[in-house]
Amino acid sequence: MNDFAPTVGVASTHPKNMPEDHAALPVWNAENWFYEDWPVGQKIRSLRRTMAEGDSHLFNTLVLDIHPYVQDQMFAESEGIFGKRLIAGAFVFSAGLGLVATNCVNAFSYGYDKLRFIKPVFIGDTIYSIRSNLDKKPRYKEMGLIRASYEVFKGEGELVLYCEHLQTVKYRNPADFAGKTEK
Repeated sequence: MNDFAPTVGVASTHPKNMPEDHAALPVWNAENWFYEDWPVGQKIRSLRRTMAEGDSHLFNTLVLDIHPYVQDQMFAESEGIFGKRLIAGAFVFSAGLGLVATNCVNAFSYGYDKLRFIKPVFIGDTIYSIRSNLDKKPRYKEMGLIRASYEVFKGEGELVLYCEHLQTVKYRNPADFAGKTEK
């Protein structure tokens, strides 16, 4: 069981260009936590999402991915090693991370490590994701570096993708990290 307090929708960004009573409301799927608030060891699980054919075509069109394994039913059935069309790995990555993404106004993507496409995902498969907060360390004068793993599963728990996301996150009080940063 996870002993961490919820982090989504518990605070507001307090924008000045809307009515004060509206600005005070917690923002859905947005966070304003800081480096100090990020709990190492916390895990969250997403809702599930079925990977539909139309979504796959839209993504492939957007990124110009016309590989026969994702776009050509006849090829996939007669010449492909899986016997059916795949969902593009880049779409599995994007959708899988999007399922557990929040919109923290103090965090900025630094990059991804250890991205692996472990098993194929096909049209009609249902996926879900688990994010695990792995570690954090002071890095810059104004921001620390955090690392989380993302595991994307299909069906009843078959791991299909793994990666680690690095983010820089603003300190609530940068003075607390003076002399502790790498840069």
